Amino acid sequence: MSIRSAAEPMVSEDRPLAPFGRRAATITERDRYGGYVVLTCQDQDGPLPRAGQFYMLASAERWGGGEGERPFLPRAFSVLRSTTGGGPGGVELHFLIDDVGPGTRRLAELGPADELLFVGPLGQPFLPPRDGRRALLVGGGVGIAPLAILQDELRLGGAPAVPALLGFRDRDHAAGAALLQHVRVSTDDGTVGHPGLVTDLLEAELAVAAAELEVYACGPPRMLEAVRLLCAEYEVPAQLALESGMACGFGACFGCVVPTRDGYIRLCVDGPVIDANRLDTALVAGAGGRGLH
Repeated sequence: MSIRSAAEPMVSEDRPLAPFGRRAATITERDRYGGYVVLTCQDQDGPLPRAGQFYMLASAERWGGGEGERPFLPRAFSVLRSTTGGGPGGVELHFLIDDVGPGTRRLAELGPADELLFVGPLGQPFLPPRDGRRALLVGGGVGIAPLAILQDELRLGGAPAVPALLGFRDRDHAAGAALLQHVRVSTDDGTVGHPGLVTDLLEAELAVAAAELEVYACGPPRMLEAVRLLCAEYEVPAQLALESGMACGFGACFGCVVPTRDGYIRLCVDGPVIDANRLDTALVAGAGGRGLH
């Protein structure tokens, strides 16, 4: 059974690169999915991003002037969905926002005609399944964002139905499952779908089809660590989208350094997607609990 070597980094040589400097775009739509907000904007100058890449986002107004003069730094957000043809030229970008702090709260307040500032796309994307395997997506909370665009990419590449196992804390946030297709849901409080952890659903899938699957996961560190351990137990390759504190997004500040079995990496340039086989743990220092957001 072929699993990429721990010493072999996941690198996409043809990944889209961010244009130099920060750009501005006007919000064209603001939609709500239960506890989440989805912002849509038109990027006139950037390339079409790949699944797993991210953007550093900030509001053009009231950034650095909120409660306690926060937030100061931009926030890293996985792109939820991206299309061409969404307007006269450029790329239409969608971002999933969960209001959990000063930065995300300010972004969640934005609406049509407000201006969004961003740098991106940044980072290493997900790579296609290896050895003829089928993709199985596993997401937790706002970690569903890069899985939505990945599902789109795989379908456009000719893959059959790509299943997604999604975990949320309650019914309100489980409304985000509508952003993907072929979904099975779990909730921590048992109000929707499976009462318990999304990794319960994952283990059931691996028990019957481990030799056929490659797992793609994004979510809280504890969920990612459970995914890593399950995939190692069943000898299933997995690609994990991790998070760590980011200040710049392009490798200058070394704020997002995380340990791997072959040394430290900067998650913003060598990740955020890395092979699970390179990790001793997904519980890396500095990791938060809500994906890249």
